[in-house]
Amino acid sequence: MTLTLLLGGARSGKSTLAVECGRAWPGEVTFVATAEPRDADMAARIERHRLERPDSWRLVEEPLELQALEELESARAELLIVDCLTLWLSNALEAGFSDDDVRDRAELTASRAGSRSGPVLVVTNEVGLGLVPETALGRRYRDLLGNVNALYAAAADRAFFVVAGRPLPLGPAAVDRVLPP
Repeated sequence: MTLTLLLGGARSGKSTLAVECGRAWPGEVTFVATAEPRDADMAARIERHRLERPDSWRLVEEPLELQALEELESARAELLIVDCLTLWLSNALEAGFSDDDVRDRAELTASRAGSRSGPVLVVTNEVGLGLVPETALGRRYRDLLGNVNALYAAAADRAFFVVAGRPLPLGPAAVDRVLPP
């Protein structure tokens, strides 16, 4: 049906917008969470996010294996919210995934998300607008997340850059849209 990418900076309102969309959806909602409570701060964040979501939503906690999403009845027209690719990538790097494996898995899951009968909202951060990270791992993470985001954007029917809670539509990538006539 429709894959929609919500991209933005930290605390830009992406997750809040995704939850608002879920509340407005007339059917069932499944929320796929990629965060893990590895410290007290993250545990508190996860709990705050849980309290924002209706109890009627199905929750799938899947920090790493997003290809498991295909097990979520693809024929159903429920809304699927994935929050977020940023933490998924962090988990993948910590698990030792190669750069190629990350890109392959992202391409596969983006394609599958785009082919579901129900809509999919995917939340992710844009981390490439600031300073160049000082460490090799930081640069690898930034570059890979840019790759993952681009793969999802290419598979998406719609993409939005969220700034201060406001979604700004992103048009399709096309040379003829950029070059003068």
